[in-house]
Amino acid sequence: MAPTGTAARGVTVGVAIPVPSPWRQVLDDARIASGDPLGGIVPAHLTLLGPTELPPGGLDAFKAHLEAVALACPAFTLHLRGTGSFRPVTDVVFVAVAEGIAVCEQLESAIRSGPMQRERSFPYHPHITIAQNVPAFALDQAFDSMSRFEAKFRVDAFTLYTHPSPGAWTGETLAGAPIPWTPKATFPLAGN
Repeated sequence: MAPTGTAARGVTVGVAIPVPSPWRQVLDDARIASGDPLGGIVPAHLTLLGPTELPPGGLDAFKAHLEAVALACPAFTLHLRGTGSFRPVTDVVFVAVAEGIAVCEQLESAIRSGPMQRERSFPYHPHITIAQNVPAFALDQAFDSMSRFEAKFRVDAFTLYTHPSPGAWTGETLAGAPIPWTPKATFPLAGN
């Protein structure tokens, strides 16, 4: 009999830099205030690899790949300041990265290399989403309300997340409750 469920199709992974407290709460509150359906479900983070389905048995090799990427990258400062938007291409408002852009781009590129090489839907642009899937007035409010936001913190690791459903960052439900992403492993940055 053929295997069924998640083992048959592999696992969906994502890689992100979680935003630490106290800034995480501020950004989470902004996303909730915008009416974003993922507000309160998805903690503030900077995506390095969006939802990607691995083949059955591919998780261990991917973890080894992430470990090699982390070992080659030094810890760095991430400075968030002000807001930006991807409108009119996509209806997303975000907190912008003012410092650390190049390192985020290098990490994203390294994570996407080797076993994870795939086409991007859009060019990579590091950011922290604070509103999406909401009406235009809510996007405008989020943009204005967080325009003076600023945070600076040291990034010394990134996190691998898994999700039982393919394709979506989250928002899927099981018996009406959101299915969360699960932190699977943290990879300390150890480069010089």
